[in-house]
Amino acid sequence: MELFPLPLAVLDTMPLWAWGAFFAFIIAMLALDLGVFQRESHVMSMKEAISWCVVWFTLALGFNALLWWWRGPQVGQEFLAAYLVELCLSVDNVFVFILVFAYFKVQPRYQHRVLFWGIIGAVLMRAVFILVGVSVIARFHWILYIFGAFLVFTGIKMAIPKKGDEEIHPENNIVVRLFKRFYPVAPHNEHGHFFTHHQGRRMATPLFIVLLVIETTDLVFALDSLPAVLAITTDGFVALTSNIFAILGLRSLYFALHGVMQVFRFLKVGLAVILIFIGSKMLAEIVHFEISTTTSLLVIGAVLTTSVLMSVLIRDGKRSG
Repeated sequence: MELFPLPLAVLDTMPLWAWGAFFAFIIAMLALDLGVFQRESHVMSMKEAISWCVVWFTLALGFNALLWWWRGPQVGQEFLAAYLVELCLSVDNVFVFILVFAYFKVQPRYQHRVLFWGIIGAVLMRAVFILVGVSVIARFHWILYIFGAFLVFTGIKMAIPKKGDEEIHPENNIVVRLFKRFYPVAPHNEHGHFFTHHQGRRMATPLFIVLLVIETTDLVFALDSLPAVLAITTDGFVALTSNIFAILGLRSLYFALHGVMQVFRFLKVGLAVILIFIGSKMLAEIVHFEISTTTSLLVIGAVLTTSVLMSVLIRDGKRSG
């Protein structure tokens, strides 16, 4: 007897042609991005980054409207709520990316390439996590309560400021340490390539090490992402598509926010409040108290709006003083 339904069983929530059409669209957009618009490594300007942010946001809202029309308001609201939460978590990712690139002194013109392949890996990891997670919950519903408690804990931990919060230590990354033990690493980058030949040997470049750090960092963020999205919806199609749309806009979001992240200093507090709210929503089901998706969407929207307005209106005392 199987311990839980196979992840592939989650695909039954939508016809196979819908899954195929979605992934064909995503692959086409990525190919267009890398093969046409980003064929040559260059520094993405603020205008270009914002344009791509608008493109991905518009595509996500268009897809949301399609789901709303096709499967009804409930599914449409679940997608929008999950997408907004994942977008907030993506902003937190951006801050880490800034620190990683600064630590390794990655040239701006090569950052897009690292993020592109990093996001490809992130999409694959999230797909596996979400499909398996939905399958497990379908068999063991009580796991949602564990997820709820974890989200409340994560939110509280995120809201409490701590020293060293802005430091990273890639040299302690176990994946990087294992890779360096079994594969040689060249002393310098080679025109943005991940591998090169040095002293007659095929070696990885430091840029590939950066990619490993980005991938393993996203693996850690996925631990927050999975409970958050499954707290909103257990529909595999909605959970996965909302997650992927948020991730795909991450590269342009990075270049749009780089250099102005300090302006959104209250956004992390807002994200902490959202995680605590979502976790509490899951735990409330124990006593048969249900919070509707509409209410959740309104709370998420209100918290996001408030945190952004506070960031803009309240001046940073350290800089103004």
